[in-house]
Amino acid sequence: MQVDFIKSALHESHYPPGDKPEVAFAGRSNVGKSSLINALVNRRKLAKTSAIPGRTRAINFFSVDNRFYMVDLPGYGYAAVAREVKKGWGEMIETYLRKRTNLKAVVVILDIRRDPGSGDMDLVRWLKEYGRRPIPVLTKADKLSRHQVLLQAKLISESLKPISDDTPTVFSAKTKEGRREVWNRVMQAMEIENLPAYRL
Repeated sequence: MQVDFIKSALHESHYPPGDKPEVAFAGRSNVGKSSLINALVNRRKLAKTSAIPGRTRAINFFSVDNRFYMVDLPGYGYAAVAREVKKGWGEMIETYLRKRTNLKAVVVILDIRRDPGSGDMDLVRWLKEYGRRPIPVLTKADKLSRHQVLLQAKLISESLKPISDDTPTVFSAKTKEGRREVWNRVMQAMEIENLPAYRL
């Protein structure tokens, strides 16, 4: 799999051409978004991880085999970020999600150890309202026992059900649990076939 960083964008005019299908990754800061992206493409440092939440401040575009784009969106909800910066992030993400015509789906990343917050619910509700397909993924499954994983997955699924009937996928960047299922759902959303290597 050839994965290349294309560019970072702060404004719509900075986006690369919308000539390929695209999947975006969104979630609260420190939810494991970068680790999920890195695990999917088998890279250790493609998307930057940090112990300090809120470090991704632009929309980052990556090309996969020159066939489609993966897009790393800034995390939301980190309290230590200035209010003005938060507002700018919100506007930047909303513009992207609303106007990007080649966007096929958004992987909505949730920490399985936490109940969905208002920001998570607002994001899923917004995606549904504007006809964007959410793919909910519950990260950090290795932090819980199997019993706790099953219980939390059920509780979170029930929390999301009033606004989305998309069943969350349980995932662990450490054990790679759920990697194949996430790829399957991404490929299905982008209507890309004959790329089985991504799902291994």
